[in-house]
Amino acid sequence: MNNGESSYRRFLDGDESAFDDIMELYRDTLTRFIDGYVKNFAAAEDIAIDVFTYVLVHKHRYNFKTSLKTYLFMLGRSRAINFIRRRKSLATVDITEAENELYFSSPEEDVLLDERKRVVREGLSRLPADMREVITLVYFEGLSYEECGRVMKKSKKQIDNLLYRSKEKLRSVIGKEGELLL
Repeated sequence: MNNGESSYRRFLDGDESAFDDIMELYRDTLTRFIDGYVKNFAAAEDIAIDVFTYVLVHKHRYNFKTSLKTYLFMLGRSRAINFIRRRKSLATVDITEAENELYFSSPEEDVLLDERKRVVREGLSRLPADMREVITLVYFEGLSYEECGRVMKKSKKQIDNLLYRSKEKLRSVIGKEGELLL
């Protein structure tokens, strides 16, 4: 029985048709597995294609320590969880509730918001790379300290300390002018 690993080895050796064999072998089961998480078959298909695209682009990341199926399902699970997190952060509101809560900002508020964004972007650009990265991951990407730690290869405590120092440094870089805007 072909467990996909022989096809993957052929793919690594340059046989492009071997990747088609891998997709044929795992596409349906991977899609159903992802659908179990996201409860949306169309989204599950998109995520499965994303997994296969990742494997295609980063073909040397699979190390044969686990089965190919396990590797694909780990990638699929991770992406499904990310999809769920994004979906939860985009809370849906009933249209009648939304009509009652419509808010139109004034031109002055729009200008002030644009100026705040500009000040923060400029301040971030003047920070060292690790400080800029931790602020971006935690505040703009919404990662937890643990997730940020995995990305940056640091412990939760190191992320906490780095984030504290980064915010202090950003305050000093922005200065009093920027603090008035924020």
